[in-house]
Amino acid sequence: MTDKDALDRFLAEVERRAYRSVLFTVQDHHSALDIVQNAMLKLCERYRDRPPEEWPMLFQRILQNAITDHHRRARVRNFWLRLMAPMRDQEESSPGESLEELDAADTSAQGQDPLALADGRQTMAAIEAAIAELPLRQRQAFLLRYWEDMDVEAVARVMGCSAGSVKTHCHRAIHALAKKLKAKGIAL
Repeated sequence: MTDKDALDRFLAEVERRAYRSVLFTVQDHHSALDIVQNAMLKLCERYRDRPPEEWPMLFQRILQNAITDHHRRARVRNFWLRLMAPMRDQEESSPGESLEELDAADTSAQGQDPLALADGRQTMAAIEAAIAELPLRQRQAFLLRYWEDMDVEAVARVMGCSAGSVKTHCHRAIHALAKKLKAKGIAL
C-alpha cells in the first residue's frame, strides 16, 4: 500500500467524527465543513511524509487550532459588526443539517423497533444539545477524550495545556452533562 492510499484511508476514517466534533464546537454546518476540509488539506500538504502513526495527533492539533482561529475571528467580526451597525436587524440563521440527517443514509437501523429508534434519536439529540451548551474548553476536552478516545496526555498536547487542566475540563464537562441530562430525565 502506498503512502497516498494510507493517507486517503486515514482521512476517510476520521472525516465523519471530525465533522461531528467540530459541529458541536462551532455550531454551524458550513463552518464545520470548511474547518474539517481545511484541516485535512493542511495535513496532506504539510505532513503527508510523516509516519502514519503521527497523523492522528497532527490532525487533531490542526483541527483544534482551526477551531480556535474560527472562534477568534468570529469574536473580532462580531465586535465590528456590533460597533458599526447597532441598528441592524438580527437575522435568523438557517439551521444546518442535523446529525439525524447525516445518519439517514445509515442502513444499520433497518429491522429495529421504530419506537426504540425514535427514543434513541431523542436521547441522542438531548445529549448533543447538552454537549453544545458546554463551554468551549470543556467541550473540546470532553470530545477529544471520550469521543476521539484519546488519552489525557494526547488531549493536553492537542489543546496546548497541562494534563491537569484536561482532567479538570473533563470532570466539569461530565458533571455538567450529567446534571443537564438528569434534568431531562435521561440517566446515563
